[in-house]
Amino acid sequence: MQFRHYKGGLYQLVCVATLESDLSEMIVYTAPDGSYWTRPRDVFFQMIEVDGTLVQRFTPVE
Repeated sequence: MQFRHYKGGLYQLVCVATLESDLSEMIVYTAPDGSYWTRPRDVFFQMIEVDGTLVQRFTPVE
């Protein structure tokens, strides 16, 4: 599934993983350049303030 970052980039969600140290959920995703990244699930889907407006950090692209 593709997601658009609030700054405009498109990223592909690879999987949901479990962090071994505390069993929290992590999102594994890939950038257009082929690099892989992880963020805690809560951070990936969190609402953030941009220019005084709340927006999703990553929004699903249909």
